[in-house]
Amino acid sequence: MGRVQGTQVGEIPQPGEPVGSTLPNFQAGGHVPIGNSPAPNFQAGGHLPIGNSWSSGLFDCHLHQTNAIITAILPCVTFGQIAEVLDEGNTTCPMGTFMYLLTMPVLCSQWILGSNYRAKLRRNYNLVEAPYTDVISHIFCLWCSLCQEFRELQNRGLDPALGWNGILAQRNQAAMAPPPNQFMSK
Repeated sequence: MGRVQGTQVGEIPQPGEPVGSTLPNFQAGGHVPIGNSPAPNFQAGGHLPIGNSWSSGLFDCHLHQTNAIITAILPCVTFGQIAEVLDEGNTTCPMGTFMYLLTMPVLCSQWILGSNYRAKLRRNYNLVEAPYTDVISHIFCLWCSLCQEFRELQNRGLDPALGWNGILAQRNQAAMAPPPNQFMSK
């Protein structure tokens, strides 16, 4: 029998060896992880997720209650704010809101527009498409998806509530501030 983590199957472990026999966590391609590598987190279909994790979960709307309330009542406004930031001001919040409102009567097809912007956000920050695909997230969890996207931008220093011009002004103000512990002489 082969040795698994210091003990042979059915063998009494020596002091300092793990108790019981456990099989190694195999990674994609059948490779055994080296050291204390965590087991891979497989997505549906057995694919490894590619990219970074979101800064908050899909159902963490309570983390930003003001945004959650606005999104519950007027999801088009939250979408407009997100679109303005992702398009770096080329789409204004009112224009994004209007685009979203135009898609609502067409068999609730706002999920197409929303999922396209979610995909753009993921590409910009190399985020995993999780816990569901972009389309599924916007079809079944429309409000939660918009809230998560809003929080993601905010957590990355791009507060959608400020708008693109507000973000640029905030950056300029930070760049103009004198370094800490330095004073101007008279």
